[in-house]
Amino acid sequence: MVQYKEGSRRTGATRRIYHSLLTQIEAGVYGVGDALPSSRALAEELGVSRTTVTAAFDQLISEGYVRVQQGRKASVASAGRPSQVNQHDRSAIAARQLSAYATRAMALPSNSTAGRQPLKFDFRYGDVAAADFPKASWRKALNTAFLIHRDRLGYDDPAGSRSLREALQGYVWRSRGISCDLDQIMVVNGSQQALDLCARVLVNPGDRVVVEDPCYAMAKNVMLAVGADTVAVPCGAHGMDTTKLPEAGDIAVAYVTPSHQFPLGGVLPAAHRQALMEWAASANAYVIEDDYDSEYRYDVGPIPTLYLSGHGRVIYVGTVSKTLSPTLRLGYIVLPHPLVDAFIHCKRIADRHTSTFEQEALAALIETGAYERHVRRMRRLNAERRAAFLALMTRAFADDIEIVGTTAGLHVVVWFNTICSRDEERFSEAARSHDIGIYPVTRLFSSPTDERAGYIFGYASMSVDQLAKGVEELHCVYLDLGGSGRTITGSLPIWRAPIRTKKV
Repeated sequence: MVQYKEGSRRTGATRRIYHSLLTQIEAGVYGVGDALPSSRALAEELGVSRTTVTAAFDQLISEGYVRVQQGRKASVASAGRPSQVNQHDRSAIAARQLSAYATRAMALPSNSTAGRQPLKFDFRYGDVAAADFPKASWRKALNTAFLIHRDRLGYDDPAGSRSLREALQGYVWRSRGISCDLDQIMVVNGSQQALDLCARVLVNPGDRVVVEDPCYAMAKNVMLAVGADTVAVPCGAHGMDTTKLPEAGDIAVAYVTPSHQFPLGGVLPAAHRQALMEWAASANAYVIEDDYDSEYRYDVGPIPTLYLSGHGRVIYVGTVSKTLSPTLRLGYIVLPHPLVDAFIHCKRIADRHTSTFEQEALAALIETGAYERHVRRMRRLNAERRAAFLALMTRAFADDIEIVGTTAGLHVVVWFNTICSRDEERFSEAARSHDIGIYPVTRLFSSPTDERAGYIFGYASMSVDQLAKGVEELHCVYLDLGGSGRTITGSLPIWRAPIRTKKV
């Protein structure tokens, strides 16, 4: 007798019969070689049509659990049960199956907040306000891309759609002064894939890679995951200290953010740029220029790119994550000619190509001028947010803080003069317990030198009113922990009740 279990109405009768038979086969109720009830008998027993039962049998036959022979009842072909493996053996097998790359990647620190409960006041860098996204323009461009007549839908060029690369060729010339051939441009799934491709194409396990200190964590992690040894070069108010570059030797590549050092905000001076490129030539190394937020300079025009003086040694990386949205996963690379073929082959293996419809939509935005109009609008909006945030923080915390990196981008670093660096994480946790997200900067240092606690504050995802409320709430947390006028050391107090809101 088949033990038929009533299931959800969303699960059809065929599926329930299939699962009932499979469960009994795996449990040994029907052993290998045992005959199963006929489809006619089973249909009568269960009160369903014979067609329904036959469909369940067909599924079991296709999966190899049941076999049929002419003139005989269907019988069990395989029990499908895995062999018995104890827990210790399973752990050993799992460990042996991991590659060296996966082992290294899993060992890296992760401070991602993805998937966590959203905070009311989140100063996380990299987020942009949903209200700023040009929904109408993007919808129109995407609809146009969908409606373009195509004879077939197939895999596209791994380098990117021709229309977007042509649009980007004009855009990087207008916005950054970069003159390049069309085949030097590659479209990628955000700047993160660009960095990953750089690591896979140029770095072998054991190679040395120069990074900034502090450094964008995901760039450093990409290099560590492929087995590189990172050489951290200190950065200050003027970006990387090129006098501290290592001896030219077995250096595979250098990663820099010369136009707006992440996270401290310094601009690499012309003399240091020249020194960096001379060093790269003597080391026979490529330099990755991550130009992640060049659209946002508030004091003067955009800083010239390192690519312009790179003499074919600079890999330029750009993105629309800060201008449109990080959810789109659209970025681009301008490659030196000798690297083009290698990058195309590795991109094809990684994911074939970036989504074609989104590429066509972005191409339309750039070609019609809508993208650059949007960028100008975003620059004005974020200039207002920046000015408001700086004024609010200065009014609330006065001499208790020092703010750096204020002339560009969508974030600043705030040093708290009255909080020791060892209490950095605890102040962050206290803020989070009150629905405020602040992010310690020490996580990005290889060798922290400042004894103060510092935090990266992004301001692009909130309105001016939200920024005001967020700063006010943070100031209350700060006062509760003993801030304003004396150093916070030792164990921070545990909250027992919400702090009463205090006007800033």
